[in-house]
Amino acid sequence: MKPSLRKIDMHVHVLPERDLPKLSGRYYVTPQELRLIYDRFGIEKGVLLCCGGSPECSTDRLSMREARKLTENFPNTIGWWFCAIDPRSGKNSGETDFTHFLHYYKMNGARGVGEMTANLPLTDDRMMALFSACEKERMPLTLHFGKPEKDMGVIDRLHLPQLEMVLKTFPEMQIIGHSARFWSELGDDVTEETRSCFICGKVLREGVVPGLLRKYKNLTCDLSSVSGYRAMIRDPEYTYGFLEEFQDRLYFATDISEKEHESNEMMQLSFFLDEAMRNEKISYVAYEKICRSNALRLLEKGLLS
Repeated sequence: MKPSLRKIDMHVHVLPERDLPKLSGRYYVTPQELRLIYDRFGIEKGVLLCCGGSPECSTDRLSMREARKLTENFPNTIGWWFCAIDPRSGKNSGETDFTHFLHYYKMNGARGVGEMTANLPLTDDRMMALFSACEKERMPLTLHFGKPEKDMGVIDRLHLPQLEMVLKTFPEMQIIGHSARFWSELGDDVTEETRSCFICGKVLREGVVPGLLRKYKNLTCDLSSVSGYRAMIRDPEYTYGFLEEFQDRLYFATDISEKEHESNEMMQLSFFLDEAMRNEKISYVAYEKICRSNALRLLEKGLLS
């Protein structure tokens, strides 16, 4: 039997120390606490996405300088970092040249952008200016989708028509899809009322996400959070095929942001993938790509899948 692999986490949030608590009263996880969680769940190291990059639903924040220092000080736990750029930065207009920011952060080690949580429509001119700069700098972008107003995350309509337009407009920019409003589109049973939910049940007919993956090579997905985990377990017989078909476009990820997430169901994704491999529900090649090599190819070479 082939061994389980230590995984690369494409989505984690860390602060260097406990400071301002979240509104829930909990604290962001520290690197030392994260190391203990990673060891329990077979994770080698992760990609740091800076919290508080946009003001929506944020309390404390992580600066780019701190993110870079965390990768330098804890390289065996935090291997890489993504920079956080709010599309309202600069001139707060579609005329902002975001390459000014992205090129600098890229030269200082940033491997991507995100996660993007600004509560703006995907086709807002400020968002489009940022996408254009990401394409020029070859910087992948992780998107969190939210509902309009009083939420965190970019705004798109049911079935993600604006996402498709962005994928078509910027074919050399890699988008990494994430969050409930993205993964609810795995099947075609999603409605306006359920798209923010963690949908359960059989995938009787495919939704927008598989179709977009087939159509646009620049779309990839991270399997993080409860949304990604429940998408994978809602109908395992379907998702085994999904994992196999899109093995080059999927990333293992957690979305850990606090120590308490150690007991969150999303952490079972690691074991779900291990079991799928051991039971030969997915090939070892697919398993290895999703758990490690897709991430390493992107992070170490900066190339699209």
